[in-house]
Amino acid sequence: MFHPKRNILILLVCLLLALPALTLADGHGNTLIMARAVDATGLDPHTQTAFASFALLGMIYEPLITLDRDLNLTPALAESWSFSEDGLALTMNLRSGVTFHDGSAFDAEDVIASYERILDEETGSAARTNYLSIVSMDAPDEHTVVFNLDKPDVPLLSAMSTINASILSSDVISMGDPAVDIIGTGPFALDSWVADETTQLSANEAWWGGEIAIDGIEIRIIPEETSIIAAMRAGNVHFAMINDPLVATLVEGEDDVQITTIPTLSYNGIQLRAAREPLEHLEARQAISCAINRQEILDTASLGQGIITGPLTMASYALPVSELFCYEQDVEKARELLAAAGLQDGFTLDIMVAVAEPPTALSIAQIVQSQLAEVNITVEIESLEFSTYVDRWLAADFMGAVVLNSGFTDPYPMYARYWQEGAIFQDVAGYLDDTLDGLMKAGQIETDPDVRYEIFRQFQLHLAETVPWIWLYTNFTYTAQLPSVMGWNPGSNRSLKFLADVSLSS
Repeated sequence: MFHPKRNILILLVCLLLALPALTLADGHGNTLIMARAVDATGLDPHTQTAFASFALLGMIYEPLITLDRDLNLTPALAESWSFSEDGLALTMNLRSGVTFHDGSAFDAEDVIASYERILDEETGSAARTNYLSIVSMDAPDEHTVVFNLDKPDVPLLSAMSTINASILSSDVISMGDPAVDIIGTGPFALDSWVADETTQLSANEAWWGGEIAIDGIEIRIIPEETSIIAAMRAGNVHFAMINDPLVATLVEGEDDVQITTIPTLSYNGIQLRAAREPLEHLEARQAISCAINRQEILDTASLGQGIITGPLTMASYALPVSELFCYEQDVEKARELLAAAGLQDGFTLDIMVAVAEPPTALSIAQIVQSQLAEVNITVEIESLEFSTYVDRWLAADFMGAVVLNSGFTDPYPMYARYWQEGAIFQDVAGYLDDTLDGLMKAGQIETDPDVRYEIFRQFQLHLAETVPWIWLYTNFTYTAQLPSVMGWNPGSNRSLKFLADVSLSS
């Protein structure tokens, strides 16, 4: 299908990439100048939900466990860990000699204070649901923490590897404000943050991970990714995060600017709120799933740069989409479902999109708008600034939303915050039934890998059939760099912590 708006955009991008670069300040010395289109929405690692926030905070803060470039769990602030034989105690052996950016020592008190804060409902922790098996914590000594659990919790280690599980200074928690007093243990310390303008980071000379070759990072917010590329061509920006596949593919193959393509576990989709009429009717949601053509959306919005996906994106659990309900477009079936719900004359579906996160969001919504028009569903699109979009999403103030959500190496922490009774974002998710709740709880405690696989197989089949959301595709993220940036080797979890490994050649 021809989509004139996307084709016009391609032409404009081609023209913009040929324009002279914007002039940015010189004299950066050994500081890496980085650009991106969207800034963090806040600096409290326990409450943030946006990728843009995770990218920044992942360079400043560290959890007990982290993911390596191949998404394997690996030590961070904990050197090692072990479960008791009955699975009801998790012992973390903490790394010694670690200091926070203010010079204070890291120890068990900081770990316990951080997890107490995460578990406190008043904190509004974005991932609190993932840690509810923790009933108490003990510190046998300053470098050991024992997490006492009320049930075996297989995915707990994976949940502990996220930015939402960052360890904060107990002094900041008790006497400061974690949204303002930004003191971590990571490779870079925050010097200043001017929202939507610039961020200054300095290298942590005392970082336990080793010597850092650059003096720091200056992050500049440049809303148009074409302008970012222009600034790089002029030598005014060393490194950039690129989210628009159109920009990335048009730059690929150049000598002046190098593009790195990174597959991710994150997924693009349309989040529906079944609490809104007429989406409370199962057939209405199923009709939407049947009426859309996922491949056309991928090919048009992301230039085919991605893979059609179901609810689980990790290879060890993902099902072939051919097994999922109505993943092939079936317009006639969509009409039959609408008629069964008494909606043969259609209805209006309001969809909100963020302007630049992801940059393909508006295109996704416009293609869906065109496809659903074939079955008399009228899509009204509302474009919002990113921060406004996040506020509306957190308040569950929408009917439908184009989303770019993070994936995990384990299914439970990926969806526990949505699909369980009492979960932190259950109202935002907008749908819950006993089957979903039961499958999540069973998957949390099951230790047999084969049984656990079957639990999450049923979980995916159920989600695809009940259609609380529309899963579309996983895509790629991109980074752009000048040849002078040496040693950049990204991982698949979109983390910028690996910038600690880079150096700048003269």
